Amino acid sequence: MPAEQPTILATSGGLRSGHRTFLEFGKLIHFALDLSGVQGRKPRLCHVGTAGGDQRYMNANMMEAGGIAGVDVSVLNLFTMPPTDDIESFVLSHDVVWVGGGSVANLLAVWEVHGLGPIFRKAWEAGVVLSGVSAGSLCWHAGGATDSFGPDLRIVTNGLGFLPYGNGVHYDSEEQRRPKIHEAVAAGVLPTTYCTDDGVGLLYRGTELVEAVTERRGSGAYVVVREDSSATAQEEKLDTRLL
Repeated sequence: MPAEQPTILATSGGLRSGHRTFLEFGKLIHFALDLSGVQGRKPRLCHVGTAGGDQRYMNANMMEAGGIAGVDVSVLNLFTMPPTDDIESFVLSHDVVWVGGGSVANLLAVWEVHGLGPIFRKAWEAGVVLSGVSAGSLCWHAGGATDSFGPDLRIVTNGLGFLPYGNGVHYDSEEQRRPKIHEAVAAGVLPTTYCTDDGVGLLYRGTELVEAVTERRGSGAYVVVREDSSATAQEEKLDTRLL
């Protein structure tokens, strides 16, 4: 049973250290699985690790975490080649796509080569929940701030653009993030931009933000808009629901 509407959960969290395993699914991933509406069988989650270079150890950690959570996890590797000639059918066979963190610039370049943008759009429109952390949050938006090119953040504006907003991740844990987003919004380089502290997710139905949620008490979400008359960025904290 697909999600009732095209759904994206864009996050700065989702995973936690495990008790007997390296990783476990946190509340944000479980929320993404709930959003898919699956009942009567194990949910199917597709892990996409492009931003981290399809690291085999991370694939194994995600599959192990899925086993603990009662979730069937499969992996869409693009290095050195995809697992199938029919990537579209592979993606559409899942309930949730979870995109891991890393280099969003490299992720977007590799996805373009493999034609994944239109495939993910079709999946989104068909009710597959699109989700992820960091690069896996930025990718669904128009753009945002990234350390893909080095420790000094740069702005990318070639995101998939399913969501016509900018996106800021790790807003409370990396000191360059907030000023870089404000600078880009004030200059008109980024449109209205939604940002998340670590542990926070943004739930979009279609292209509308319907709520911010958090797996970490005290963490928040924010919207940064351009004040045209003064050419400055204005930030507002959003109501955030604790999962």
